[in-house]
Amino acid sequence: MKVVIDTNVVVSAALKDRVPEELILFIVGHAEFEWIGITEIVKEYNSVLGRTKLGLPQETIQKWAETFERRVILVEADKAIEFPRDQKDAKFIACALSSNAEYLITGDKDFEDAYKMGVTTVISVAEFKRLVIEEWE
Repeated sequence: MKVVIDTNVVVSAALKDRVPEELILFIVGHAEFEWIGITEIVKEYNSVLGRTKLGLPQETIQKWAETFERRVILVEADKAIEFPRDQKDAKFIACALSSNAEYLITGDKDFEDAYKMGVTTVISVAEFKRLVIEEWE
């Protein structure tokens, strides 16, 4: 099962150690799941986690960078997407649609009107936990 994870989920996982981290650990811990990304997304993950205002220790930033390197499967986004609410989010949609990902997991309110795009379901962390993780276990 292919999933694309929005940066806000990664940041929440790095900062709070709760459900977002549980979700990421579940995905990387199950061979049936593939964390899909494009180079631009992984660069954004690293850039945002490295922001001084987040106050993450260098060891934590490095741990996450290594996780991205080992676990994110890079693909080419071959679809041009316009997302008028926030064009910075278009790369996540393009990645999900180009890779035929089953899920785009996000906490971004810009996606609250979008539920299904092609084969991709846009879903919150809480809903993914309820509908996928809890059903899987």
